[in-house]
Amino acid sequence: MATPQAIYGSTELLQIADSVAREKGLSKESVIEAMEQAIQVAGRRKYGHEHNIRAEIDKKTGEIKLYRVRTVVESLEGIENEHEVILLKDAKKLDKALQVGEEIKDLLPPIDFGRVAAQTAKQVVLQKVRDAEREKQFAEFKDKIGEIVSGVVKRVEYGNVIVDFGRTEAMIRRDELIPREVFRVGDRIRAYISDVRREKTGPQIFLSRIHPEFLAKLFAQEVPEIYDGIIEIKAVARDPGSRAKFAVYSKDPSVNPVLSCVGMRGSRVQAVVGELQGEKIDIVPWSPDPATFVVNALSSAEVSKVVIDEIKNRIEVVVPDDQLSLAIGRRGQNVRLASQLTGWSIDILTEAVESERRAEEFNSLSALFVEALDVEEVIAHLLVTEGFTSVEEVAFIPLQDLAIIEGFDDNIAQELHNLAQAYLENKQQENEKKLKALGLDASLITFAGLKQEWLEKLGENKVLTLDDFADLSTAELLEMLPQSDLTNESAGALIMSARSSWFAEDGKA
Repeated sequence: MATPQAIYGSTELLQIADSVAREKGLSKESVIEAMEQAIQVAGRRKYGHEHNIRAEIDKKTGEIKLYRVRTVVESLEGIENEHEVILLKDAKKLDKALQVGEEIKDLLPPIDFGRVAAQTAKQVVLQKVRDAEREKQFAEFKDKIGEIVSGVVKRVEYGNVIVDFGRTEAMIRRDELIPREVFRVGDRIRAYISDVRREKTGPQIFLSRIHPEFLAKLFAQEVPEIYDGIIEIKAVARDPGSRAKFAVYSKDPSVNPVLSCVGMRGSRVQAVVGELQGEKIDIVPWSPDPATFVVNALSSAEVSKVVIDEIKNRIEVVVPDDQLSLAIGRRGQNVRLASQLTGWSIDILTEAVESERRAEEFNSLSALFVEALDVEEVIAHLLVTEGFTSVEEVAFIPLQDLAIIEGFDDNIAQELHNLAQAYLENKQQENEKKLKALGLDASLITFAGLKQEWLEKLGENKVLTLDDFADLSTAELLEMLPQSDLTNESAGALIMSARSSWFAEDGKA
């Protein structure tokens, strides 16, 4: 590269900018800007670093102009560098139209670059060009996160694979490679861009071959219906190198999503399996119905019954005794992947275990009604058979709904209603006595959202008033109620609700 001394005021400077821009794939403007900054560095070396020196290159002629720039100020109070400013009264002598905040540019004589200054300017240009090149690479690849790229293995360092894309490199960390796969220098490799970070040494591009979306993108390349948007991939779950499940849905009823992904004689799925080192792939039809989706996700296992608990986000799946190992899979792999795919916690039970548990629940609920309502076992059995699980349900169900149960009439329904309500009233009185014995204030007892057993635990921990409760941290509350179903979010919401009384009092004040 010619030195600024040789190209000062000539069109050769623009020719060099054109050449560098083409070679590095940069804009001509960014190269010229780098040259201007290099000349500014040389100008500061000559005229002093305390001055604000600015260089401008004419984009048509290549002529370089060097200026000293000063900002107009009202006074020098608080000014750290007086060489970069000029007082308004002095600026008015030069141009009466100048105002505070505007700049004055003093044209400086051309620089006679020495060897050291020219070399410094050259290094600045090279550095700025490298910075611009790195920024271009970052901008190019940050928009490619989530895409599959192909490159050549350049080197392997401590199990990490460095992939060459021609003008830049990327890394696949050892833990992002499929287990047991080995790459050598010169091998072609495909991977998923998982992250791009801006670093001082240039953009760091991280690839992955175990990311669930890598499998999805591979199928999108092999199955035209996915690429065209006819088939949608709803979810993916992987045990890299071993097994994977992915759920597909067709927007066109005439297109079978599973068969389309399998391909003629399994050609499409085998292409993906080959890329993933023989990873077995279950293609699952997606369904908006959770029970159906879970049954599909368990693949070949036969399912007898499904029970959904939406509150706890759990699904209980009952299978024949001889299907248990198939449903669970080797080391729990099948049910674990099905759970990841559907987003539901899945419990697998055999029909024998489920029957035994239902019998235990039936007996325990029957015993509850016998004791609480002081009724005969046959009445208790009828209540349980009809789906009643608590005394509260018996107390608050409409009388006509209770009376239509086979074996009941209006008199029996009314009597059960009265017995259930009397039981709940007695229980409430006992609970209130227990809480008062613990010393709990009425403000805490009547606070919405706290169960009886929680209030008892709070009393045992000397949290007696609503203010005491509001003073708790989320961690303290969860520590006092370890067996509760509270989460960090719900515990925090209760505490913040209790604190709202403070703000209400402040508003009144």
